[in-house]
Amino acid sequence: MRRHELSDAEWSRIKPLLGSRSGPPSKRGDRDFINAVIWRVKTGVQWRDLPERFGHWKTVYNRFHRWAQAGRWEAIFSNRPANDVP
Repeated sequence: MRRHELSDAEWSRIKPLLGSRSGPPSKRGDRDFINAVIWRVKTGVQWRDLPERFGHWKTVYNRFHRWAQAGRWEAIFSNRPANDVP
């Protein structure tokens, strides 16, 4: 496990809260996406400075923004399934 990334135990608690996705499948998956967001928040870097291992910074930012608008982050932090988001 890399620094600033989810452990297996943390991922197992978050994964059921994500619900199903609409649209094309992500090349990197939800766990890598969440790891990218955690890495950015913990390090304080700008989106453009995300390491390449997380994919293109703009793709990660756009997904982060869509999740915020849809209330998915709020659902995760309130520990309820994303399918319950109004």
